[in-house]
Amino acid sequence: MTQIALITGAAQGIGRELTRHFLARGWRVAGLDLDAEALAELADLHPGAPLLPLLADVGCEGAVAQAFARLEEWQAQAGQPAGFNLLVNNAGIASPTSGPIETLALADWNRWLDSHLTGAFLCTRAAVPGLRLRRGAIVNISSTRALQSEPDCEAYAAAKGGLLSLTHALAASLGPEIRVNAICPGWIETGPLQKKSRRREPDHRAIDCSQHPAGRVGEPADIAALVEYLASPQAGFITGQHVVVDGGMTRKMIYAS
Repeated sequence: MTQIALITGAAQGIGRELTRHFLARGWRVAGLDLDAEALAELADLHPGAPLLPLLADVGCEGAVAQAFARLEEWQAQAGQPAGFNLLVNNAGIASPTSGPIETLALADWNRWLDSHLTGAFLCTRAAVPGLRLRRGAIVNISSTRALQSEPDCEAYAAAKGGLLSLTHALAASLGPEIRVNAICPGWIETGPLQKKSRRREPDHRAIDCSQHPAGRVGEPADIAALVEYLASPQAGFITGQHVVVDGGMTRKMIYAS
């Protein structure tokens, strides 16, 4: 039985690295994404790999149902037993800035919440029966912005904060068969892992690195390594937790000079 990971927001950034990481370790990967162009590029990067790119808006109930039906067909066609080992709820609008609260439209507020929080709910609900079969794990990708804020980021912060609450609620409801944890990335440089039309090489200043006690900006591989650990038997006593991965940045006191 080959392990299988379901990754949302799989075609760019952290999701693209998660896809590469688990394929490199022999997993089957189903990658959900809303961007058809980025999904096509993702498939081109892994020719012949056990990768199922699925075009889906995770905030849409019908789209999620169709994606999971296609996934079950894909598993059956490969002679794989039913069930999933890992769900990574990574999808969501990447930009944190929604503008002044007094001009924030309800439709835009809902877009942020749907992409991050409702999407995680819908994908989790669909995945739970399969995860139970294999005593799998869920990892929700939240953000350090769930714990601290800059101005004009209310929708993003609320969505990411909701993911942390959803995490511990699910851990209590789904254990012991399914463990549920969250990761709060800080500054993770995803420019090189965007689709070609948006790709950019990082240009970090000395101050960008020095404000991190670890001495550098984060990389998507830092997140992938922790996801793999949280999905492993070695993390069998860890559930309902959130782990900050930010190079120590949120622990550094900053005073105006």
